[in-house]
Amino acid sequence: MSSPSQKIVRPARNIRGSVRLPGDKSISHRYGMLAGIAEGASRLENYSTGADCASTLGCMRALGVKWERKNNCVEVEGRGLTLSAPECALDCGNSGSSMRMLSGIVAGQKFTSEMTGDESLSRRPMERIIRPLTAMGAKITASEGRPPLRISGASLHAIDYKLPVASAQVKSCLLFAGLFAEDETRVEEEVRTRDHGEVALRAFGAQLTRKALGGGDEVRIRGGQRLHGIEARIPGDLSSAAFFLCAAALFPGSQLTLPDLLMNPTRARLLDILMQMGLRIAVTQLEQVHGEMVGSLEVEGQALKGATISGSDSAALIDEIPVLAAIAPYSEKGLEVRDGKELRVKESDRIAAVAANLRRMGAQVEEREDGLSIPGGQALRGAEIESYGDHRIAMAFAVAALRAEGETLIRGAEAAAISYPEFFQALERVTER
Repeated sequence: MSSPSQKIVRPARNIRGSVRLPGDKSISHRYGMLAGIAEGASRLENYSTGADCASTLGCMRALGVKWERKNNCVEVEGRGLTLSAPECALDCGNSGSSMRMLSGIVAGQKFTSEMTGDESLSRRPMERIIRPLTAMGAKITASEGRPPLRISGASLHAIDYKLPVASAQVKSCLLFAGLFAEDETRVEEEVRTRDHGEVALRAFGAQLTRKALGGGDEVRIRGGQRLHGIEARIPGDLSSAAFFLCAAALFPGSQLTLPDLLMNPTRARLLDILMQMGLRIAVTQLEQVHGEMVGSLEVEGQALKGATISGSDSAALIDEIPVLAAIAPYSEKGLEVRDGKELRVKESDRIAAVAANLRRMGAQVEEREDGLSIPGGQALRGAEIESYGDHRIAMAFAVAALRAEGETLIRGAEAAAISYPEFFQALERVTER
């Protein structure tokens, strides 16, 4: 018998049905923060149900922002750019997104904030935001560049900054800080990352400019701009959809519909890779909502091939690589992942976690410093799997277990609630046995 801390997944015959995904996590974080510093009320429908996005809302409440969750909506009373000094530490839980992006906002306040997180978050690198925010005038102390962070806000000044590590979170952090800075802040990235921060800022009324630079971008934002509240429906989370897409890819003849899903071009590389691997995908009802592309997917499983993920694809697919790797043994030619060293400093060391769990299921896998090599044509057997407290590892191996021989026990399955509390129930609804 399974419990919230562990889950038994049994083999499936097929995947068939429809799944409506919770609101996109990346957009929910950014909307929750910007609604708090906007003027006027915001109504955010289909806000993410995950614990990480709840951490963002909790931090905003501690900063004096009033909000209320009503059914499937979060209603936020914006305070404008001036927030209140928190009476206690801002608890970001497991959410690196909350800590990194919100740091850009509290750095521009006239008070000192302490930002904390759980054991996993306390191991994650924050020097990548500490350095540029310090250059903008904030005072930040941290032990060896890791949480907790103590941020003394200041009157910020604009900087011209080139990201040393491709990171949409750091980019958003600096653009948010740029709202509080004098003059114009410029952020350059060599590899183009998710642009949800830029799109969200425009949705809330900010003006910014973006220019392509080779394979990357530069983004500029002028300080002192006022934001205004919005009414928006947040599209379904594409990273969460990845688990269902990969489940469908395991079974030739599977049929799955995913309505109202985020189709942002900086995230859609996942669909290209899955189609290369053999999944048939049709996009319907495509429209633009608050600057984000939204559509519905209709998918059908075919024979599963293989793929190589490297270079800019590794940055674009950083959240989806664990589940792509988990199904790789079932493919014809396997999977090569290169240039993915950032996977080692996520909620867990995802390279090591994927390799360890695949080996538990009887697979051959080569672990490298920056990636994995997983041969195809392998059969997996049910095993005891460890989530390592990482939501994406727990969900990835629930998918792999659907074609394994025998039952799989996932320890630490409750980690899925970090991004998708309803995941196991939704997976069960579309699973045929």
